[in-house]
Amino acid sequence: MQTSAASDLAHTHARPTHWLATATALAGVVTLAALAQPAPATATLPATGTGTAVGTVAQAPDAASITYPLTCAGAPTAVARTVTGDLDGDGRPETVAAAHCRAGSGTPPHGLYVLTSGGAGAGAGARLVATLLDPADTRTVGDLAVRDGVVTATLLGYSSTDVPRCCPDEREAVEWRWRGGTFLRTSATEGR
Repeated sequence: MQTSAASDLAHTHARPTHWLATATALAGVVTLAALAQPAPATATLPATGTGTAVGTVAQAPDAASITYPLTCAGAPTAVARTVTGDLDGDGRPETVAAAHCRAGSGTPPHGLYVLTSGGAGAGAGARLVATLLDPADTRTVGDLAVRDGVVTATLLGYSSTDVPRCCPDEREAVEWRWRGGTFLRTSATEGR
């Protein structure tokens, strides 16, 4: 007896219950993946250098504890990114903070600032000691890192006023190194 090809494939037609079962199984997998997250990573800095007691680690300055020199016309400020590291070799970490005015739309330019501990004691706070990038340069900070005392950043900008403020079309990799009592800026490729 000969059967048609259509009757041989009748079992392959998906019905609404098949799609409902598939969607339910997929939702279960997504839920389990969301719940099964690894524990947060922790790290500690070695207790070395001057300025800290043996066996203790100096705390990096809190970027949210200071007022930045931004002209925001009444708008609040925001800290977009922070990194910490010992930039001047004194054994105490500094904080590098990219801060900007909160804008209702567009991409406000960033200022990039170096903060150090305000002095002795836990309540001494932070103080701003250097401006690496002035907001007047109309750049935003993309990637930001500190490695071996060198601050590296990707600066994003616009080639003209015709470029929409959402979509920077210029990209520059830069580094800052502490030398001779000041931070020297170089292109990331020049510094190597």
